[in-house]
Amino acid sequence: MENHKDKILKVCNAASKNTLMETLEIEYIEVGENFLIGKMPVSSKVHQPDGVLHGGAMVALAESVGSMASYIFLDGQNFFVRGIEISANHVKSVKAGNVFAKAIIVHKGRTTQLWDIKITDEDSNLISVCKLTTIALTKK
Repeated sequence: MENHKDKILKVCNAASKNTLMETLEIEYIEVGENFLIGKMPVSSKVHQPDGVLHGGAMVALAESVGSMASYIFLDGQNFFVRGIEISANHVKSVKAGNVFAKAIIVHKGRTTQLWDIKITDEDSNLISVCKLTTIALTKK
C-alpha cells in the first residue's frame, strides 16, 4: 500500500519528465513535514573541465529541489511557483558518487517563501549552502 509520502515523491519525480531535472538525473527521494530531499549523480555529465562537479549543476539541483518543495508545501493546483533569487556558497569539491540537496523552509509567506538548501555528499560532508526565494503566483 502506497503511503502519502510515497505518493508525493511519485508526483515530484513524474513532473521531472522531459525537463532539466531529468537531464541532470535528479530524483526526489525523501519528504518530511517541512523539507524535501533530492539526489543527483556526479559524473562527467555534470563536471567542469577539471573533473569536479560544476557549481552551476549544484545551483540547478538546489533550485529544482527548493522550487519543488514550494510546489508541494503550497497549493500547487492554484499557484505557479517560480524561483526569484538564488545564492550559493560552494565549500567543497566532489568528483564522483551522489550529492543530496535538502530544502528546508525558513519562511512561508503568502506570496514569497525562503528556503535553506544544503548540498552534501554521500559521507554527509557539506558541499554547498544555498538560499532560494520563491514566489507563488495565482493561476488564472
